[in-house]
Amino acid sequence: MTDADLVSRVALTTGLSPSEAARVVDDVIAWYAEPVEDVVRRRHAALQAAGHRNAEIYARIAAELRERVVAAPDLTERQVRRLVYG
Repeated sequence: MTDADLVSRVALTTGLSPSEAARVVDDVIAWYAEPVEDVVRRRHAALQAAGHRNAEIYARIAAELRERVVAAPDLTERQVRRLVYG
């Protein structure tokens, strides 16, 4: 369910229509509601496809998670690796 005050604020500050603002808010909320396990797996796949090595990937993902607006748990590199490979 979308926060009506937030939608109004986004519409007011961006010039978007209320329906466009609602779609933007819903999209952002969905982005940050993504489970940490899915974020880790998605980022690992993207970074691996870009040619990065796992040691760099694990450290980078752990750092990225600490910077998310909606805080994910503070994971060690080992925990990141375990989320990727089980």
